[in-house]
Amino acid sequence: MTTVGANDSLLADGLSRIAEEIDGAFDALLPVPDDARAKLVEAMRYAAIGGGKRLRPLLLAAVAEMYGVQREAAIRAGIAIESIHVYSLIHDDLPCMDDDALRHGKPTLHLAFDEATAVLAGDSLHAFAFEVLADPATSADPFTRIELVRTLGHASGAQGMAGGQMMDLVAETSEFDLQTVTRLQQLKTGALLGAAVEMGAILGRIPPEGRGHLRGYARDIGLAFQIADDLIDHEGDAAVAGKAVGKDAAAGKETFVSLLGPERAREQARMLVEQAVGHLAQHGREADLLRAVARYIIERDH
Repeated sequence: MTTVGANDSLLADGLSRIAEEIDGAFDALLPVPDDARAKLVEAMRYAAIGGGKRLRPLLLAAVAEMYGVQREAAIRAGIAIESIHVYSLIHDDLPCMDDDALRHGKPTLHLAFDEATAVLAGDSLHAFAFEVLADPATSADPFTRIELVRTLGHASGAQGMAGGQMMDLVAETSEFDLQTVTRLQQLKTGALLGAAVEMGAILGRIPPEGRGHLRGYARDIGLAFQIADDLIDHEGDAAVAGKAVGKDAAAGKETFVSLLGPERAREQARMLVEQAVGHLAQHGREADLLRAVARYIIERDH
């Protein structure tokens, strides 16, 4: 097993590499047309290039690499899941949703362009994700492609991220207990993180019955990630976070922090991370990047 310092370096290198590769892929796959659609594609590029932690494609690529998948295939699948994530942020920032002004340290898309363009950019990134996955360039095997499409579609819709977002809207006018908040976050945040891990295993031709430990890992880091987000919203710095903070309390939403208190929430996140790492016990050093990602989740400030 590598040391803590080596894990930090492994993570830094992994984040830097995946950010460069994802930005390069978006740049190549989203050329600006020389017609009236230019503004739409420019908006897609504004939202997709040069922002975010790229945690989902990093998880996907790390799992894929464990099973010997070619890097290009992992990056294409990573582009798909990042497109879904970015579209969700564009729509989440709209006035009809969270009405945010700042995302990744720059004006949200509807302020940098306009609301109609933001809606269309989000819609287009959603469609683009499945176009990329369905392309034989992602995998020559049609059964692999359709499983990738099904997995991402399930994680994106009413049974996943969008369902969690609806619960989050209802939370503004309802009192949720810990069990309900946990379910909300398993859908809103955890579903795409879980899909990233699952899709890496799908590319690696790992059968569903062989992915149980990876699902356990993804489930635990998903909840830990959201607890960390709640802590950032509760006590973080907007300048560091790159987005508004303190919004959950202002909206009257129940969160892990409001229900557990900051210290118990932080301890719960630590426990979840250790559980996540434990799920990887059957793997050796090839899973060190996944272990480093799990620990990074509760140490981040944005």
